[in-house]
Amino acid sequence: MKVNIVYKDDCLSVLNDNARIEDESVQLIFADPPYNLSGNGLKLVGNKTGGDYYMINEEWDKMGEKEYFDFTNEWIRASKRVLKPNGSIFICCSYHNIGECVLGLKNNGFEVKNIITWQKTNAMPNLTRRVLTHSTEFIIWAVKGKNWVFNYEILKELNPEKTKDGKSKQMRDVWQIPLCQGKERLKDENGRALHPTQKPEELLKRIILGFSNEGDIVLDPFAGSGTTPYIAKKYNRSYIAIEKEEKYYKVILKRLNNINNSLFNFKVI
Repeated sequence: MKVNIVYKDDCLSVLNDNARIEDESVQLIFADPPYNLSGNGLKLVGNKTGGDYYMINEEWDKMGEKEYFDFTNEWIRASKRVLKPNGSIFICCSYHNIGECVLGLKNNGFEVKNIITWQKTNAMPNLTRRVLTHSTEFIIWAVKGKNWVFNYEILKELNPEKTKDGKSKQMRDVWQIPLCQGKERLKDENGRALHPTQKPEELLKRIILGFSNEGDIVLDPFAGSGTTPYIAKKYNRSYIAIEKEEKYYKVILKRLNNINNSLFNFKVI
């Protein structure tokens, strides 16, 4: 089985292929699946706080209700096959799809340990002005069996919150992390975000350092902009990444090749 590899393929094709990912070989899975939200075409050009804003409108993010439920259950079932008996899975979601994700985990025998609330300190504005501004997403943490990796002391050190006397504090299940911005935000030659749902490096740093050890295999079945393999490689983990879109696949390869240089230009050809 190859590690430190990016597969340009459908996630189910790779997850169900024992030749590419062996049974119970992966310690940690981080998944940022489609939220199934595309199609409304909302946008805000000239936003003063975070730049131009475009709602996600991608073909890979459009499914019927039953199709999406079945897809979620299938990829979670396939993920269980490759996960070690003491492995963990983290799934990013919003209130739109958290139900499908939790049901998929329970249907396949996972035990949910925490639902982390990611509070985005620089959340995008409410374009419709008919609901409260959405400033949170969720990350479900579930385990396959017992004796899961939980690096308690490392998570305490990573926690930006401190006690009154400046000592490290237990990591809680609400994380205040801004959306990708500045130099961390990958942009194309036109200055627009390369990927609509690029996850912050800090988010992956906490998960990878907190729930895996050096040398472990970290898997991302929806690799997108490549933050998971990027952080895994940076902190001496092995990685397997899967991304079916050609333009994002190229981004991931270039990002991994430039891991020691955060100031580089992404021009997808």
